[in-house]
Amino acid sequence: MPELPEVEVTRLGIKPHLDGRTISAVNVIDGRLRWPVPAQLEKWLPGQKVWGIERRGKYLLIEMDAGHLLIHLGMTGTLRVLPSGDALKLHDRVTFEFGELSLRLHDPRKFGAVLWHPKSAGPVEKNTLLQKLGVEPLSPEFAEELGTEILYRQSRKRSVAVKQFLLAGQAVVGVGNIYCSESLFEAGIHPAKAAGKLTRPQCSRLAAAVRSILKKAIAAGGSSLKDFVNSAGDPGHFMMQTKVYDRKDQACKVCKTPIRQIVQGQRSTYFCVKCQKR
Repeated sequence: MPELPEVEVTRLGIKPHLDGRTISAVNVIDGRLRWPVPAQLEKWLPGQKVWGIERRGKYLLIEMDAGHLLIHLGMTGTLRVLPSGDALKLHDRVTFEFGELSLRLHDPRKFGAVLWHPKSAGPVEKNTLLQKLGVEPLSPEFAEELGTEILYRQSRKRSVAVKQFLLAGQAVVGVGNIYCSESLFEAGIHPAKAAGKLTRPQCSRLAAAVRSILKKAIAAGGSSLKDFVNSAGDPGHFMMQTKVYDRKDQACKVCKTPIRQIVQGQRSTYFCVKCQKR
């Protein structure tokens, strides 16, 4: 499932091609995604100019004259910029034409989303899908002591495991399953530890680990487990750098203890019992 690094890699890939360009046509091939794609996009968007492409959590926010296009990649979605003359592929759901270029959402499982937030509805930050998201992990609001205090404050009196606390995205957004395991390992924190029992020093190490791991993942082009490719069709390579994720029974790269796997909330967690004592 594309997480924050993969969505950021996608944003960085499509932005140079689309900034300042005007949509010439929209083709909703199959709008039966997580939420129905507004059929009116085919009428609303032609003639609209792209003024910028930002990201909030796992949502891409494409600013246009009359509002923002919100795109979520869901479980298996990818966005690619291709020559407009290229043939459509099976599972291409929506295309946005920019003259000789075409931005195409490819989504085999149809858990993605393409939605419209008009300017008349107010700032895009007030959109109901974005309002409850936690702070951005790579923003100034999560830097240094600020990130430590956010994790410490939000985790008080929480009995849920710290892995689930991170995944929920209400304290800090975008730390997906792979990046949770890697961040907790780097911080030396057991994934089953109750979030409410985190100390300030542990929160400090965890905040720093989250920032470090996500930056490394973005630099590596994200993680490609099954379907993810960037806007040029290339897979990400962060899985070659993982220290615990998907390394069950392999030797810990720090202490040589076999990596263990447990299931938390129906998601696999990987950790080292020696480096991450409970």
